[in-house]
Amino acid sequence: MPITIRDVAEAAGVSIATVSRVLNNKDHPVGAETRQRILATADALGYRPNVAARSLRTDRSATVGIIADDIIGPFATKIMRGIQDRLRQAGYLCVIISADWDPDAEREAIHDLVSRSIDGIVFSETWHHTAVEMLDLASKPYVFVHRQFAAPGQYSTIPDERYGAHLAMRHLIGLGHRRIGYINGPEHYYASALRLAGYREELESAGIAFDPTLVARGDWGLESGYTAMQYLLQAQPRLTALFAGNDLMAAGAIYALQDAGLRVPEDIAVVGYDDREISRTFRPRLTTVTLPCYEMGQAAAQMLLDRMEGKEEIPAEVQVRGCLLVRESCGAQPQSTADCAAAAGEKRPLRR
Repeated sequence: MPITIRDVAEAAGVSIATVSRVLNNKDHPVGAETRQRILATADALGYRPNVAARSLRTDRSATVGIIADDIIGPFATKIMRGIQDRLRQAGYLCVIISADWDPDAEREAIHDLVSRSIDGIVFSETWHHTAVEMLDLASKPYVFVHRQFAAPGQYSTIPDERYGAHLAMRHLIGLGHRRIGYINGPEHYYASALRLAGYREELESAGIAFDPTLVARGDWGLESGYTAMQYLLQAQPRLTALFAGNDLMAAGAIYALQDAGLRVPEDIAVVGYDDREISRTFRPRLTTVTLPCYEMGQAAAQMLLDRMEGKEEIPAEVQVRGCLLVRESCGAQPQSTADCAAAAGEKRPLRR
């Protein structure tokens, strides 16, 4: 027997009407805790909406397209898992197309999806830097995920990069460090500018003067972290801690420190960013700020659901916060992954 809304309502301890509002994404006030309990219960029971009946009733295909420029990168798979999990809960099938950073391939993907009567499109890690007025979307609702624009207004979900940098710096300052180096990413990336801003703001909050000679630039790669760390050791031999703009550069920096005869964390504490696989397998295991990829995917899917339902007052941009995962490279007591995960996923909606 298929699981029904009544089964979900009984298991979650709420009314059938409340379950219907949540599962059908209706614009009725339902508390966040209750909503999450209903979604978790539906998922645990294996509830699946009757897509054929709903399609006949609403004249929709119950299908959403995901156009991704990268489907195998370190962030893409987690983002798409978040998108698919939330859309599956709402009864939607996802069609994923890789555009491989090719604008022509993306236009072809859009036309293909529109011709198949999809209900909406999620652009994941796309090449766009401006709005999509020139794309032939045939008035289909769309959202972006992990794509920062110069100004809000594009219906996007992004990581709160400033907040992540604040977490890293607040932790190092709290451990007593005052001479903290920073390895930033390439200049043309929004993430680089925002993480640097967070670095500077946290210094200012602690009454520590910003020193530009404590900042070096890398290209997100491991080798660039090694080179940047060599520069910092020459320019600032008295630094006691390092914040790196991503985990690969942090790993490269640690190699440079070890080659210079310095110990991590005994001589210099190191914090990275992203929580990539290398942060868990490196020695010492890397303290890092998590990039909330799965949560961004879920937030993007929810934004698209709201747009497809024609809801008003939808945030133009949602910033999703990660958390600080304390491991071995900073010298503090390591923290459990569960503690960090419990602090992740907070969202900051920015309206038009």
